[in-house]
Amino acid sequence: MTREDEIKYAKEKGIPIKVESSKYSIDENLWGRSIEGDIISDPSVEVTEDAFEWTKQIANNKEIISIEFSNGVPTAVDGEQMELHKLIGLLNLKFGNHGFGRVEHIENRVVGFKSREVYEVPAALGLIYSHIDLEKTIYTPTELRFKKYVDQLWSDLVYQGLWFEPLRETLHKIADEMNKWIAGEVRVEVNNGSFRILGRKSDYSPYSEKLASYNKGWYPSDEMARGFIEIWGMHSLIARRVRGL
Repeated sequence: MTREDEIKYAKEKGIPIKVESSKYSIDENLWGRSIEGDIISDPSVEVTEDAFEWTKQIANNKEIISIEFSNGVPTAVDGEQMELHKLIGLLNLKFGNHGFGRVEHIENRVVGFKSREVYEVPAALGLIYSHIDLEKTIYTPTELRFKKYVDQLWSDLVYQGLWFEPLRETLHKIADEMNKWIAGEVRVEVNNGSFRILGRKSDYSPYSEKLASYNKGWYPSDEMARGFIEIWGMHSLIARRVRGL
């Protein structure tokens, strides 16, 4: 059935549909709300406010929110432990009330053409940003680069509908293993459509103020610094030399 057929059928059968659904094609679940159709089909036209429902700003003052994670999974908001589905619903409301969570992009579809996609995903987007911040805090540089690759490849396979691909299952196990270290708290600020990380803490963070301090941190001797610089840049210096640069 086309959208026109569906709308006609709903009217004939007395099935109630939202007013905006007669103008846009909308799919909605716990994780987000997708909006298509009407002027959205033209990628050069700005999406009007009547298309949005979850991210209409009703509070003009900033809000600071604390999110706690355990084994990579969000478990509490502002110190209150809750089930995951309730946590997602609460963050959809909290973030969305400050106008945060809109995604508008051009998608390269598997079937061979581009389409414009508009989403409202307040909780999902905020949790992703917070989770990534904890990853940067906890993982080693090598782990962080590898995890980004795992995330991208896993996402591509799922987007392409290859859920039962053996590699997807392997990547999933890798992510689960790496996520057991992602535990801690992230404090964020939402205000007028913006999202900002204020701070984070984790028992698994290798961060050391003693080493990182600009005033009293670890500084090598002049001799050690020169030796490190020469060894670190040796590949580049030799390459320039043999190329006559």
